[in-house]
Amino acid sequence: PGWTSEGLREFKRHSSLQPRIGAMAPSILTNLGCAGGAAVITVTFIHPIDTVKTRLQVSGTGNARNYAELGLAGTCSTIAKEEGIAAFWKGIPAAWMREASYTSFRLGLYAPLKKAFGADKPDSPFIMKFAAGGASGGLGSIVGNPFDILKTKMMASETGLGLGATASSIYSNQGLIGFYKGIDANIMRAIVNNGTKMACYDQSKSLIKNNAPAPLNEGVPLQALASFVAGFFMTCTVAPFDICRTRLMNQPADKPKIYFNLFDTFAKIATQEGPLALWRGFIPMWARIAPTTTLQLLFFEKFTKLAGISAT
Repeated sequence: PGWTSEGLREFKRHSSLQPRIGAMAPSILTNLGCAGGAAVITVTFIHPIDTVKTRLQVSGTGNARNYAELGLAGTCSTIAKEEGIAAFWKGIPAAWMREASYTSFRLGLYAPLKKAFGADKPDSPFIMKFAAGGASGGLGSIVGNPFDILKTKMMASETGLGLGATASSIYSNQGLIGFYKGIDANIMRAIVNNGTKMACYDQSKSLIKNNAPAPLNEGVPLQALASFVAGFFMTCTVAPFDICRTRLMNQPADKPKIYFNLFDTFAKIATQEGPLALWRGFIPMWARIAPTTTLQLLFFEKFTKLAGISAT
């Protein structure tokens, strides 16, 4: 009683919204689960390349060996001879935890954020897709930073400290704040990394689908080609942020700081080692990013298809 036509219309509008709002949470959770599963499987195969890249990036800092002088092949050979083949998987427990948190967010939140940013139309501008990818990457890096710290320390260590011992050392020397060392560089890296990755993948997939001949314009070949393109541009844009993040995170906890923040690290590397040092480890980085991006996105596309949702 007392319902006006305006009141009835408003009631129906709100009632129709409730199922859609209720459906969003399971969809996002499914996206996160698919992304995390894809990332954990991928990192298991790719981790050795990451270990070599990290050794090259921390080369000559503090008490670290100068792996840059050994080169890529020499670094691989030295690690295998002195530490054994298993050393290439140092830090893998932390890497699994990082991927289950960080990559779940940066891949899994891209589609919902793209929709929220109004970038889910075929003619949506590249910059809006970059913004959606950057936002999901930035959020993911905040969640995953502690595991990133642990992974970096474990990969850089020649003595083979375990997960528990590494976490205990960080906490006893720096407290909880030690797990967020390099957070500024990590957030900036994640924004550039994921913005480039998801926007280039999305855009490349659309261009290849519309212009490439069969069978390159559908299914796995389409996804693999778009992933490879995204991987190359990611490496170009993210390499300087990556080396700065590695240097910040790998600083000894019990000694005076060498680097204080992202911009200080940029400046010191560029002036003391030359601007090209910001791209040190580019080849192993690309060798890691290209297959990582391809495998992650192939698995993610497959899992989301099985779940009945869209990856991008």
